[in-house]
Amino acid sequence: MSSIPRNRLALQGLFTPLYAVSFICGLALSFAFPGRDISFLAWFSIAPFLFLVAESPRSDAFTAGVLFGLPYFFGTQYWIYYSINHYGHLNLPASVAVVFLLCLYESLYTGIFALVLNYVSKRTALPLVLTASTLWVCLEYARGFILTGFPWSLLGYSQYRSLPLIQIADITGIYGISFIVIAANAVLADFMLLERRRRHIPLYPTVPVWLGTVSVIIIAVVTISYGYHRLGEKMPSRPVRISIIQGNIDQDMKWDRQYQDSVLSTYMEMSKIVSRQKPDLIVWPETALPFIFGHDREHTGRLMAFQKENGVPLLTGTIRAREHKDGSRVYSNSAVLMDSYGKVMYSYDKIHLVPFGEYVPLKNALFFVNRLVEGAVGDYVPGRAYTSAKTSFGTFSTVICYELIFPSLVRNFFLKGGDFIVTITNDAWFGSTIGPVQHFYTSVFRAVENRKPVVRAANTGISGFVDSRGRVIKKTGLFEKTAVTAEIDRDGRVTFYTRYGDIFVYLCLVSITVILLNLLFHSKHQYGGRRW
Repeated sequence: MSSIPRNRLALQGLFTPLYAVSFICGLALSFAFPGRDISFLAWFSIAPFLFLVAESPRSDAFTAGVLFGLPYFFGTQYWIYYSINHYGHLNLPASVAVVFLLCLYESLYTGIFALVLNYVSKRTALPLVLTASTLWVCLEYARGFILTGFPWSLLGYSQYRSLPLIQIADITGIYGISFIVIAANAVLADFMLLERRRRHIPLYPTVPVWLGTVSVIIIAVVTISYGYHRLGEKMPSRPVRISIIQGNIDQDMKWDRQYQDSVLSTYMEMSKIVSRQKPDLIVWPETALPFIFGHDREHTGRLMAFQKENGVPLLTGTIRAREHKDGSRVYSNSAVLMDSYGKVMYSYDKIHLVPFGEYVPLKNALFFVNRLVEGAVGDYVPGRAYTSAKTSFGTFSTVICYELIFPSLVRNFFLKGGDFIVTITNDAWFGSTIGPVQHFYTSVFRAVENRKPVVRAANTGISGFVDSRGRVIKKTGLFEKTAVTAEIDRDGRVTFYTRYGDIFVYLCLVSITVILLNLLFHSKHQYGGRRW
């Protein structure tokens, strides 16, 4: 044994059944998400991982969790390399390495999940249905906040097509869907564990497993029943007609001065055509204007003159500049609504900026890192206000680009009501990968959580409309120069989730905290060597 090189032994260690199965489970799970859409894999692909982690040596649990997370996250987020490679000007190996490091960071959460699950499972007879589901939700929620947060690849997104199931999100948020999916996997793992444990511990209690199973069945029945109730309820018709312009402007043209006039003309000409359908509102994508609105007087004047001629309210993404008294200037990624006379009646400055895309965090320390986003001098500054547009055709709020993936941010716009959500984005950064597909379908959950139809305008696609029940009404393809018009029914309800936020997550946090504190501080009651 001593003659075998250490690095060879380490490599052999990575191919133990625990590690191999964990990796395969994570890889299988990545295929359940939008873009690949084998959503049924989510319901059982995690179970073998849970089963093995629960019984593995504690020293192996964390590594197994990381090896589960790496293919799970990389398989759903590999597309990030495209923007780093094409627009950040890093070579392909370096771009892939950056994405790998991001996924490795995210895999720390699944590593912690596996470690804590192993700790609890080895010391209690509690079913995995309780411990795994609550723990997963808490760590998924934490991943959306720590280090500015990146709540991509949330487990619930795999079920975007299961409309009866996801209606419960107007109470629990998307985290409730993640809970149910993990619970289903945990039931399978619990019965696998029960069979093994009863062979070694004849008096091992079976009641917790059966109670957990029955609880999951009841939760599933209640969830589906609630979903069909929501899908079947009749709401008063309050239609508003909206047109989306998908200009399909190449990134290399967008901020080239010689193309400024032609880019603006493209949007104007397409808007003139859809105006014949008499929409209440026309929406252009994020940073559709190839100039700084209000600062470039010539092009701003041309746009306002067009508005007076066209006569339809226009919401567009733009960069805005503000001058300080000392002569310095700051920029924001913004949305501006102009009425039919060209007057600005509403604006919103993006609150949650993209690290390294719209600003460089720790700029003094990371002076060698450049931003990916073109079109502004220096970093963008974040907005501070959750503003809403109040118009004759309804009240709406705008979220810009990846702000849509933050459930708690979106709900803040509708605490006092509102009729629909407009989201504008420029997914040209991601090419023809699955990134734009995944981004589009996050709108399904924001619609259900807040009971607000979503209008999505993307430069290169996917643009479209989602109703307040999460049904896709219309959508475009990728890299199409097109316009689409649809009627949506305004929905003025304020949901439980909108009003109270992530209470479901907090209940999960309380549950897992009580379990851990009990293990740490309370007396031991032995059942086959395990605490009850």
